[in-house]
Amino acid sequence: MTGITVRSAAEHELPEVLKLYRHLHPHDPQLETATAERVWSELLASSFMTVVVAQAVELLVSSCTLAIVPNLSRGGRSYGVIENVVTHADYRRQGLGRRVLSHALDIAWQADCYKVLLATGSKRETTLRFYEEAGFQRGSKTYFEIRRP
Repeated sequence: MTGITVRSAAEHELPEVLKLYRHLHPHDPQLETATAERVWSELLASSFMTVVVAQAVELLVSSCTLAIVPNLSRGGRSYGVIENVVTHADYRRQGLGRRVLSHALDIAWQADCYKVLLATGSKRETTLRFYEEAGFQRGSKTYFEIRRP
């Protein structure tokens, strides 16, 4: 798709990012403005975090968040974690998700990360194949999760 720019998110784009996240978790309660602004400021100010976005004209259409985690093993090389991968429903199957993932991976490799992790709650085979086609390996590690009660 032409006319798409992939880049790091800017401070003024919080409302657009929140709209895009409705395509990721449509049933989540809407964040209070003060909470959203605080979290957004923390994300953008952190040297460990990057929110990658794809923009079509004046609409954000895809995004993911990359955390680069400092590490004392693996020769002191950091590792990356990608979360919140989302593409606007009207723009899916156009390669935009792959483009934001590729941009995030470029950032991680430039930061000398030795690996990048990505977890998904989806069990849909098409979603899992999408991540594999983007270069991620299924089953190479066992992932465990615990959520606050």
